[in-house]
Amino acid sequence: MANTYRKVYLHIVFAVKNRKALLDKSWRNELFAYMAGSLNKREHYSLAVNGFTDHVHLFLDYNCNELISDLVREIKKSSNDFIKEKGFCKEKFEWQNGYGVFSNGYREKDTIIKYILNQEKHHSKRKFKEEYLSLLEKHEIEFKNEYVFEFFEENPNEN
Repeated sequence: MANTYRKVYLHIVFAVKNRKALLDKSWRNELFAYMAGSLNKREHYSLAVNGFTDHVHLFLDYNCNELISDLVREIKKSSNDFIKEKGFCKEKFEWQNGYGVFSNGYREKDTIIKYILNQEKHHSKRKFKEEYLSLLEKHEIEFKNEYVFEFFEENPNEN
């Protein structure tokens, strides 16, 4: 059988349950480093992991040997456990159900990495809801509002 060659880049986005702004700046980078390491241990190659107070972006070179839903479930579970073990969050921490996953081409790689690494600056001008809906529209994903993340306009910590 001939060798199989592939290059699949995935951009995965998920949020804190109820979009609470629980990802504190003082420990976010440690969490993101942990998540990047978790991706690498699962033999995916982490290209960028970052986020803001209420959500995370993962950009990776996907190895195609694991279902995406299994990958996201395990990253959420292990990072949730990591947050609890480290005592980072005073409130009960949980990730919200669901996620967005977007495929990107090789030519977009540097742009996506730069975009993800600049989340704090980016969210000083744009709310997560706008960002997420824009990603869905850009990738021509049909969606129903009732199945999209719960967005709470009254979130006082949201930028």
